[in-house]
Amino acid sequence: MAQTLSPVDLRRRPRRREGLIQVLLLASGLLSILVTLGIVYELVKGAMGFFTRPLWEDTNKPLAADVAPSDTVLPVRPEGAAIPEGAIIRVDEEIMRVQRAEETALQVERGLRGTQPAAHPAGVDIFLEDRVSLWEFFTGIRWIPQAGEFGILPLVNATFIVSAIAMLVALPLGLAIAIYLSEYASPRVNNVLKPLLEILAGVPTVVYGYFALTFVTPLLRRLLGPDVVDIYNMASAGIVVGILVTPLVASMSEDALRAVPRSLREAAYALGATKLETALQVVVPAAFSGLAAAFIVAVSRAIGETMIVALAAGAGPNFTFNPFEAAETMTGHIVRISGGDLSYDSIDYNSIFAIGLVLFLITLVLNTLSQRIVARFREVYE
Repeated sequence: MAQTLSPVDLRRRPRRREGLIQVLLLASGLLSILVTLGIVYELVKGAMGFFTRPLWEDTNKPLAADVAPSDTVLPVRPEGAAIPEGAIIRVDEEIMRVQRAEETALQVERGLRGTQPAAHPAGVDIFLEDRVSLWEFFTGIRWIPQAGEFGILPLVNATFIVSAIAMLVALPLGLAIAIYLSEYASPRVNNVLKPLLEILAGVPTVVYGYFALTFVTPLLRRLLGPDVVDIYNMASAGIVVGILVTPLVASMSEDALRAVPRSLREAAYALGATKLETALQVVVPAAFSGLAAAFIVAVSRAIGETMIVALAAGAGPNFTFNPFEAAETMTGHIVRISGGDLSYDSIDYNSIFAIGLVLFLITLVLNTLSQRIVARFREVYE
């Protein structure tokens, strides 16, 4: 007698647990996007406050006589800086617009921007309104907020010099470590070196900063002379930043090298290549996209490093190309002035956000470049 089989229900069963996990993953992604947008919003808002806030420059041109609240002509002394027509000036707390300018008199529109016309005694200085322009910000070579000079080039120059020195240390050293771990090291050696690299990556950066200041700098001064190497210098900071990012380069490069198929290595060995020739002429070129991404991520990490440069590189902007001199990087400057006695929403305070926005844009460009390089040179193996 034939046995009848019950029909199988092939309808899709609800999987509430997987749906919940999918919702949590989506929420995590949206949260990361919202955090990034919030950071960008605060940086842009602070930077706009920096570029739109007026700078009042003393013209050294005082009033030549007392001025009543109803007067629209200001008698001024001929000395001092020239005041052009259409300029915004300030006398005491009152803001005015210059309608016509002569050598000894200014015809003005009084009581601008909510200020009230008031009496002003003779001898009061006239202040001329100025603002930080994008051209001045990106091309100026002097960063002196107290004097109203905001040229970011000294900070950018020091940042790139420290990062370049760091890459000269980290890239060859990290790549050599990655080649050794992926091509030469036995499993036992690999199990010892990998934790050591992770420990090196976990050391607090403030410890690296004092290591640069108390060990690397004295070593450089002993080798090159105290007249050549300053106590605070970009070279020692760059060397230690390179040591800091070496584990990052080594780890990402090793992953890229291990992703190369074993068949390429065996084909090279079959043609008579040595292990070194195989590593340098077959494996490394095949992993170029991953290695380039690792290097660019390391550059971004070096540019964003803070405590090492704050402790070892210097505490004042200095437009110099000598790596053995003291100079302040963008991150070091942010740390120094943000910890000082700055009034909230002042132009000095808002300059922190302008510098931070430049750092963000540099990092964004590097990450975009990394993705394009990976997409352009990625090798796909069957």
